[in-house]
Amino acid sequence: MGWWTDEVLPHITDYTLRGREMGELRAQACEALHGRVLEVGFGSGLNVPFYPAEVTQVDAVEPSELAWKMSEKRRLETHVPIGRVGRDAQQLNIAGDRYDAALVTFSLCTIPDPAAAMREIARVLKSGASLHFLEHGVSSDPKVEAWQRRLEPLQRRLAGGCHLTRDPVQLAEDAGLLVKMVERGDLPGGPKPFTAGFFGEAVRV
Repeated sequence: MGWWTDEVLPHITDYTLRGREMGELRAQACEALHGRVLEVGFGSGLNVPFYPAEVTQVDAVEPSELAWKMSEKRRLETHVPIGRVGRDAQQLNIAGDRYDAALVTFSLCTIPDPAAAMREIARVLKSGASLHFLEHGVSSDPKVEAWQRRLEPLQRRLAGGCHLTRDPVQLAEDAGLLVKMVERGDLPGGPKPFTAGFFGEAVRV
């Protein structure tokens, strides 16, 4: 994937996606997790401090070797057993109907085929289990969306394939999940084309 993507971007991502305000959003995304959880796009483990006591196991999917290594301290400090079960969310080597919950934060933007990844998440969730998501994506403001589409080619080159105009709600619905709740608003920091946020829950029915 190249030096920039492999060795630099994990550090930039870790720095830009933490902080007090972002931590509060992560805590909200994690608060209803319970039982065995699949986390797609585990990264450097920024969600780990917010796992509730009801979580008994987290199975992580993370493509970056450096990000996984960076997460070690956070993994060692939590009460929750965490194991890496894969690198590619588009093809999970996991039996269906396995998880009590799933979590994805700031990761759907970079997965080459997010629709395939969402179908895989839906497949491995138990019936009635929820995907909890915190993502950035396409703005509801047409003027901002126009800027997103102008900036997206450059964003993809500089940010490891990150897309600005994906719609996590549509992806969840297309995978057969029932979107139970969604909130949209600006994420902390940065110009509007980069901070159109989605926070929500989608259920496998």
